[in-house]
Amino acid sequence: MQYGICNLGIVPIRLEPSDTSEMVTQALYGDYFKVLEQRKKWSRIRFAFDKYEGWIDNKQYIEVEESNYNDLLKSEIYLSKDLIEFVSDASNSLYPIPVGSDLNSLKLLNHNFDGIAITSKSDKTNIVKSSFQFLNAPYLWGGKTPFGIDCSGFTQMVYKINGYKLLRDASEQATQGEALSFIEESEPGDLAFFDNSEGNITHVGIIMEDNYIIHAHGKIRIDRLDHSGIYNIDKKIHTHKLRVIKKIV
Repeated sequence: MQYGICNLGIVPIRLEPSDTSEMVTQALYGDYFKVLEQRKKWSRIRFAFDKYEGWIDNKQYIEVEESNYNDLLKSEIYLSKDLIEFVSDASNSLYPIPVGSDLNSLKLLNHNFDGIAITSKSDKTNIVKSSFQFLNAPYLWGGKTPFGIDCSGFTQMVYKINGYKLLRDASEQATQGEALSFIEESEPGDLAFFDNSEGNITHVGIIMEDNYIIHAHGKIRIDRLDHSGIYNIDKKIHTHKLRVIKKIV
């Protein structure tokens, strides 16, 4: 088995080993993973954080030893806090990194970081507050940053910067936590999941106070939430049908 670390700020992870293939998620700086299959130009990987799999360009990560990977598995919370920050290498070249980048591999990559870091788990009350960092970020399928993000990437990253682990896709996140029977039982920071006409969960958002929800729909936006689902304030229609509310924290 081989192992790797993303040494760049934001790297696309593809469904198939091709630059033209669908981007299914992104590797952020410091993300580490197992290399399941290596070809001449591409490698199929499985992230340590959420076990998600996809293909990465071999030029956009570095290989590490199994011992390095195992040490990272034991590491504490150490994430970049600001929307955009920089790390520098031995020649003082700068690498931009987005919020939520894992800084535990700085020494391994021979990089320096002088910014503000997150080093502890936050109280649940901070989840909604920190979600505002992504407000108005454009929707991007497979995205995980303020420069483009999808619905489950948004919830995963907000929970991550507060010290909690969520799986990658909405359908996977819906398997976590405790189901609530009514909206009235929910608290700010809980997750609401929505299904399509086939009954498949395809959307997720973060519940706020007073029956509002923050979620990715065209952009990260705030809408009303009721027993039917999400009511789009601008279009004055329901855009998503509520399936279940889950308490993760």
